[in-house]
Amino acid sequence: MPDFKIEKEMIGKGFKAVAGVDEAGRGALLGPVVASAVIFPSKLIRGKKKEWIEEINDSKLISPQKRERLAKLILTHASSIGIGLTTNIEIDKENIFWASLEAMRRAVQNLTKAPDFLLVDGCSLNDVNYLQIGLPHGDRKSISIAAASIIAKVLRDKMMTHMDTIYEGYAISKNKGYGTREHFKALKNMGPTAFHRLTFNLANEKEI
Repeated sequence: MPDFKIEKEMIGKGFKAVAGVDEAGRGALLGPVVASAVIFPSKLIRGKKKEWIEEINDSKLISPQKRERLAKLILTHASSIGIGLTTNIEIDKENIFWASLEAMRRAVQNLTKAPDFLLVDGCSLNDVNYLQIGLPHGDRKSISIAAASIIAKVLRDKMMTHMDTIYEGYAISKNKGYGTREHFKALKNMGPTAFHRLTFNLANEKEI
């Protein structure tokens, strides 16, 4: 389970606004990459850990219902949250690696409170003027990163659920844009929507 060990270490070194940064949707066939940056108050990080804080984990490891509940608590108690995204058009123009990092850079830029240190899931970010650490599997090590993963995942899932009301037949609210067997069958029968990533393999015969 993630904890506040790294955040406490950074605060002990004099940093006052440590942001966790993560993204959701990197491996999907459809829709944007959505990223979030979350700063918790130093008082919350250094104080007695609240029960709901102990439930925060990598968003992929907790149920949708729990993600929704925790997202509301994170939004209530965080001192700042930033959101960034990159569209499927940008993904096709550049590449998914660039798009994932760019979404996270935008999330950091959109924080209402400037951070002084970043904890980034995976590798560190280029072109940001903040001290930072890139943490492989950071959403399983740092509560701030895990919280960012929850916010990004909940927001993106809501976007996909809404998109399902516009593009019926792809089961988007169910698969959230990822390459399930049902999704590949729909692509074979109806072709891609305006929000599919055309540089991805949209005709995976193994899935059909």
